[in-house]
Amino acid sequence: MKTSDLNEDVEQEKEVIEAGEQGEPGGVGGPDRANGPVGTSESSEAPGIENANIEKEETVMDLDSLKAALAKSEDQRKRQAAEFQNFKRRTESEKRQMVVLGKSMVLQQLLDVFDDLNRSVTAAVDASANTKEEARNSFESLKSGVDIAYKKLMDELGKLNVVVIETVGQPFSEEFHEAVMQQPAPDGEEPGTILTEVLRGFTLGDRVLRHAKVIVAS
Repeated sequence: MKTSDLNEDVEQEKEVIEAGEQGEPGGVGGPDRANGPVGTSESSEAPGIENANIEKEETVMDLDSLKAALAKSEDQRKRQAAEFQNFKRRTESEKRQMVVLGKSMVLQQLLDVFDDLNRSVTAAVDASANTKEEARNSFESLKSGVDIAYKKLMDELGKLNVVVIETVGQPFSEEFHEAVMQQPAPDGEEPGTILTEVLRGFTLGDRVLRHAKVIVAS
């Protein structure tokens, strides 16, 4: 074989190899390699855009829901505040009415006592202008009127759960008594014993309305 023929065969084989390399998928400079990345980029970007749009719509919906819930909560708060103010005004009005009613009930019960005392004062005035016999009769009338008024007053106080504090002969107690003076203890009396009541004291249930003013043995 001639050298020229051998060279021609080598060149032909080289051309065939180069042509094959250019036509292979993914080969250097091949059409698949050039077009492949572009097609992949376009297909991967489309789902990302769709997901972003969906997330945006969901965010807008959540924001609208929060705004609606906030508006509803604010409306409920305003209604509750208005209801509380109405309840407060109603309660204060009822409280004032109860105070007036309580005073009225007490005063109505004391009007009879006032009438008896008024009659007693009238009898005393008449006694000062009459003769001895008439004065004696007027005095008895005065005493009877005062006794009746006193009894009625004590009865009404008892109905209100008002109780007189015991004093004379009882041991002194700061809880119920107020000592205005001390005197030497008489024979047979223990120091600290109440000797005399100066002003009567009262309790209302467990509460002291007025401490009894007393004189205590020293």
